[in-house]
Amino acid sequence: MPIIKSSIKDVRRTKTRTIRNSAEKNKVRTALKAVRAAQTAEEAQATLKVAMKVLDKAQSHGILKKETASRNVSRLSVFVHKKFVAKK
Repeated sequence: MPIIKSSIKDVRRTKTRTIRNSAEKNKVRTALKAVRAAQTAEEAQATLKVAMKVLDKAQSHGILKKETASRNVSRLSVFVHKKFVAKK
């Protein structure tokens, strides 16, 4: 345990940020899984839209890097297109 007052505050701040960041990472993972688990084209499009919003928000909050969020969006879009749109 730290003794210095600013270090004590820093431990509290780090704990709060860790909880917030891990919650947002969980939202990202859940959104990605939802897109991959979609059964219909409509459901896939809806979950893809939600996942894109979650990824953009995580990127703007600094949870994900810009390129990582962009790559995930791209891969999900390709996945949905190949699975549902290309079959028609």
